[in-house]
This record gives sequence, structure tokens and C-alpha cells, in this order.
Amino acid sequence: MDAHSNQLNGAESLVETLLGAGIDTCFANPGTSEMHLVGALDRYSQMRCVLGLFEGVVTGAADGYARMTGRPAASLLHLGPGLANGIANLHNARKAGTPMLSIVGDHATYHRQYDAPLTSDIEGLAKPVSHWLRTSTNATHLGGDVAAAVVASKIGGGAVATLIVPADVAWSSGGQPAVAAAPSATVTVDEVALAQAAAMLRQDGAALFIGGPGLLEPGLTAAGRIAEETGCRLIGPTSAARARGGAGAVGVERVPYVIDRALEALCEVRHAVFCGMAEPVAFFAYPGKPSLVLPPEAEKFTLVASACDVATFLDALADYLGASKAPSKALHLGRGARQLGRGSMTLEGLGTSISALLPDDAILVDESISASFKLLPALRHTAPHDHLQLTGGSIGMGLPLAAGAAIAAPYRKTVCLQADGSAMYTLQALWTQARERANVVTVLLANGSYATLHHEFANVGFGVPGPNAIAMIDLDKPDLDWVRLGEGMGVSTTKVDNLETFNAAFAAALREDGPTLIVVTPSEP
Repeated sequence: MDAHSNQLNGAESLVETLLGAGIDTCFANPGTSEMHLVGALDRYSQMRCVLGLFEGVVTGAADGYARMTGRPAASLLHLGPGLANGIANLHNARKAGTPMLSIVGDHATYHRQYDAPLTSDIEGLAKPVSHWLRTSTNATHLGGDVAAAVVASKIGGGAVATLIVPADVAWSSGGQPAVAAAPSATVTVDEVALAQAAAMLRQDGAALFIGGPGLLEPGLTAAGRIAEETGCRLIGPTSAARARGGAGAVGVERVPYVIDRALEALCEVRHAVFCGMAEPVAFFAYPGKPSLVLPPEAEKFTLVASACDVATFLDALADYLGASKAPSKALHLGRGARQLGRGSMTLEGLGTSISALLPDDAILVDESISASFKLLPALRHTAPHDHLQLTGGSIGMGLPLAAGAAIAAPYRKTVCLQADGSAMYTLQALWTQARERANVVTVLLANGSYATLHHEFANVGFGVPGPNAIAMIDLDKPDLDWVRLGEGMGVSTTKVDNLETFNAAFAAALREDGPTLIVVTPSEP
């Protein structure tokens, strides 16, 4: 039952403002300082509240939800320590350009002076992962602050807005709901910029680097038109927030993660146009290797940086070039032969099986980390799907991102490719999946180590790790028992040891409602 508008407290005005802005789901892990916010949420049946047992699950699930809905996602966190626990996935959301509204409770304004045990510099913690940051000061203004935060979360196509709400601001009377103004939808296309981009893309060695909506429709089709007209390469980031893939999608290269492969893949680029994507850089610095992976002599031009303008500019550029209204089928990805992998649990065979069985319009959440190099190539030629990846490099994203994506799109199957080491960061997300009956199939790659760190140890010049290094990068002694861990979180869990048993388990899981976990141990590191 809704509260009466003339009797609202600050917390109630916050909830009414969220609902008025179309935000009807709140991912939360609250504490005492947020109880009036919890009480307000309890009064409005239109609001769905999703509990995460760790704040990194809360922020990661909100990220997945917003990536799939395109609307701002709300999260509720408890004071500075709760925010700190959620920062890793707020960092990923910021790098993804996800519209996020992070609400953080604080002590009552008059109580902060006493430095109670949970007092901290919340603004200082929030600043590095926030595009917009405000602490509300009274109940009358709280609704307006929420509306401003919602608007800020949509800037540039998606941003993290953090609103800190002291407890007395939430419980005090005088709350007034506010309306979040819609951002301007007018985009002015710069003809001079189009001319410069068109001239560059018509030259030999040209590449169009696209990100954001350029990896989704209708931007992706527009990019295909440009590529067909000019012969330029289409290249996307190493990891994308959301990209359309599989049969029927225009094929886009990705900047390889491994720096030597990136340097090799891009060595012939002489003219680079960026549309919704920054110039690619090495993931890390390595002794004797460059930070920028494009050739130093390459000519570079940024057509547009703001994600919200990407599709408009791509379409305008295609028209400027006189491109056909649809790219030929030669630029579209095809559907591979639906062959199932057989025999031992190789990563290539696993990719082949997943590719063959993946249902149409699935959501593919990818935190397979080092396994992705061998697992993902087969998935370029699978059923049409949306591909969500780890954008900020802060591991522990996959399980919560899949939970949020499945909550956003309950009638689509979400498949999560998850490495074991990163899964342990946010294992509690399995519990949220079970509680919410999220339609997720998780393929857990249990190789018993931080396999990426084995590679990186060699990449920085140390060769084969010794005993002390192994102690810090292997996940054994004891081994992780994923069947018991999954079942303990309420998720039906199966362990398979070859591709035939995986094929049967995966096909069965795709037919089930609610979450399932399939544990595989690859036969290779």
C-alpha cells in the first residue's frame, strides 16, 4: 500500500521518486542505518527487493540488470564498509558505462561527530567509482537529490551516481517526491567530423573501433554498412559490456588480451577511427613493451566518445559514405555445424558443445578468464545471443552479473561461463540466484588455480613459479568442493568429467527453470 504523499518521510520520498523514474527493482544489503529506507521499501509493493549476502553481489547484480534493461539500476548499501565491499563491481560497472544509482546509508548527521565504530569517509570511498556524488542533507530535498542522481546515471549513455543518505534525512518528515527530468535526445551530427572519418576509413590499413551501442543493434548494422562500403576492419574492445553475437550478427574483431597478440593483430592499422571506444591500451605494463598497442605512426581520430551518440553517428557516417542500407551476408556471422564435443574435457571441445546447444537469444555472461582464449572462438558461430563480459578487470563479476541479467530478462536463458578462482570472490551470488529462481546455467571451470597468474608470472619475466609463488596462485590444499558449495547455496549442482556427460547435463539444465551449476575440470591448464 502506498504512503500518503502529504505524510511522507525522506525515505518514502526516495522510493516514490525511484518508482516515478521507472526504477522498480532494488538490489540491497542494508544495515541499521538503512532501516528507515527498508521500511519505506516495505510499504511499496511495486518495488522488488533483491538481497545479496555480500555487497559485491549487490553491485554486480545491479550491473547485470542495468546492462540488460538499459535503465538505471538501484542498489542499497550499508555505510562506508558496505560500500567498500561493493566497490570492485562498481568499478566494473563504471568501466562498462552502466547506468547505476548507488544509495549508501550513513549515520545521522548529528551522530557523525562522535566517530562511532562504523563512521568512515564515505564520500572518499565513493569518489573513485562515481561519476556523480552527493550527500543529502535534509528530508525535503531528498526526493530532488534522488531525481538528480537518476538523471546523472544516464549521462553519456550510462554512469555511476552515488547518493549518500544519512539516517535522520531518511526518517525525518517533509519528504517530497520529485520527477527525474529526461535527458535531451537531440544529437547534432558534425558534418566536418563525418568527412574526416570517411576519408580515413577509405584508405588502406583503416579500422573502425566501435564500443557501447556500436556492438548492439542498430549500431552494429550501421557499422557493417560502413565496413562493406570502405573495406575497413571493425574492431571492438577486449571486453564489452554487452555485444550482440552469434549467427546473424555483423562480425567484429576484438583487441586481444595478451599484449603480444594485440601488437600483432593491430600492426597493420594505419588509420584508426574511434566511435564509442577509446584507443586500446595494454591491460598491464610489461617490461620492455609498449602501453599503447596501435602502431605509433597510425593516424587516429575520435568520431564520438559518448556512448549515447554512437548509433546515431554510425548511421550518419554510413549514409555520408553512401553505403547500402544493409551489409551483405558476407559480413554476418554464420551458424556453425551443431556438432557436440566428444571425449576428454578439452576447452575447445567444451566450446563446441556449448555452441551447439546454446538456445536462441540466450544471455552469455563470460568470466572464463584464461579459458576464454580456447573456449570462446567456437561461440562466435553459435545461436544469436547477447554477450556480457568483465569490463573493468576486477574479478568476481560473473555470478552476480548473471543473477542480475536473469532477473532483468526472466524468459531468456542466461549461461554463465565462470572460472573457479573468480567465482570464490562472490560465491554468495548462487544463493541469490536460488532465492530469486534466476534462470541461470553456470558452467564452472574448476582448474584449481588462478591460471591467468601462471601466465602473467612468465610474462613479466619470472618463468616457472616456485613453491612460494605456487602457494599464492594455486587453489588447492584443500581443493574446493564445488558440488557441496553449490548445493549449500541452494543450487542444483552436477560434476561431469567428460564431454559426453557434460552434453547431457547442459542440455538438461537448459530445460530447467531456476539456477543450475555444472562443474567441469578441463583436461588442460
